[in-house]
Amino acid sequence: MTVSDPPGRRQHARSRGPRGAKVGHEKAFWLIAFAYMINLAFTAVPAPLWTIYQQQDGFSTFMITVVFTAYSVGVIISLFLVGHISDWHGRRRVLLIGVLTEAASAVMALASSSLAVLLVTRLVVGFGIGMVTATATAFLIELHHRARPGASRRRADVVATAANIGGLAIGPLIGGLLAEYVGRPLQIPYLLFLFLLLASAAGVHFSPETVDGAPARRAYRPQRVSVPRAMRPTFFAAAAATFAAFAAFGLFTSLGPGFIAGALHHPSRTLAGLAAFMVFGAAAVTQIALPGVTPKKLLGHGLVLMPLGLVAVTVGVWQAQLPVFLAGGVVTGGGAGMLFKGSVSTVLGMAEADTRSETLAGLFLSAYAGLSVPVLGIGIATRYVSAEVALIGFTALLIALCLGGSRQLVGAGRTAAVAEPVPGTAAEGAADA
Repeated sequence: MTVSDPPGRRQHARSRGPRGAKVGHEKAFWLIAFAYMINLAFTAVPAPLWTIYQQQDGFSTFMITVVFTAYSVGVIISLFLVGHISDWHGRRRVLLIGVLTEAASAVMALASSSLAVLLVTRLVVGFGIGMVTATATAFLIELHHRARPGASRRRADVVATAANIGGLAIGPLIGGLLAEYVGRPLQIPYLLFLFLLLASAAGVHFSPETVDGAPARRAYRPQRVSVPRAMRPTFFAAAAATFAAFAAFGLFTSLGPGFIAGALHHPSRTLAGLAAFMVFGAAAVTQIALPGVTPKKLLGHGLVLMPLGLVAVTVGVWQAQLPVFLAGGVVTGGGAGMLFKGSVSTVLGMAEADTRSETLAGLFLSAYAGLSVPVLGIGIATRYVSAEVALIGFTALLIALCLGGSRQLVGAGRTAAVAEPVPGTAAEGAADA
């Protein structure tokens, strides 16, 4: 989870890359961006396919949420155990392992659609994407600096964000289109992405390394989590907002397609993918189109828009109004994107310089807990009440979280500096499972 520019000890090299490199730094920058996007898209491909799994294998709504949670668990394990080791062992090596892990999970998905295999597959997907997101972000920043020494890192930030959230947006759309218009909907999407993942792995392999020298000999340790005592009230408010934002993302990539096919009476798989595309697209716009906006404004707008969007989504489901549901999804996605970006900026702006990475790790722990726990709660609730009633409880919980810490969070955002954006984190890994 790199949150700052590469250490100064790494010297800028010529843009064509070191001797023996197959491609220069400029071309490698775009190869890594492609790999980043494809891997994130792959994690989101199953979103419109869940209803097919339910129909074909008889999975309940509860079991879909359990599978979804397995992905989040994999991401958390990876981020805290191996997400930071590219600082020691090199970006290219760790990223290549992450991409090949994703390819292996595609093979597993092709081999069987049984519940046990699906659970393990999604756990592996999460573990692989934890390596990819943490490493690719740092890799892009370093390649950008080497290709264009002295230039602002704005390009790297924008491209990383577009690759990350853009991948999360196009993955469900591609999955839905293939499931709707091509046969074998539980095989063809995985076959396509297996090819794309292997192609992206080749791009990573031919890219120059940006971590200079041999791997440092040092004792392994997991990523630390640390929150300075003085900023804990602000951190907990930001963590609650982040929890809520990721829970909203999780809703649309796990149970959203089920609501569209069931309560809204639109079984189109393309539509299911399009809905997720719209939510993540809205989040991408707020991440890319609002550079330099103060944390106070981001948080203030996000704390209003996301609850309003969730209310609209709930009304759309209860009234069986697809336009209201989709419009609510767009507002929710935009608000969640602003809320998370503002939370990250606030936390980074107040954290001590030598503990920023550790503090951000705590924020990500809250994010991925939000991605899984509330959605799993809906799944459990559906064993006793209807999905529509469970959705009301879900919406009420997220609104309460937003309101509970709003005064503390906006107050902190008023005084926090606008920190360097953390590229690719607006919905990092929030793709379904």
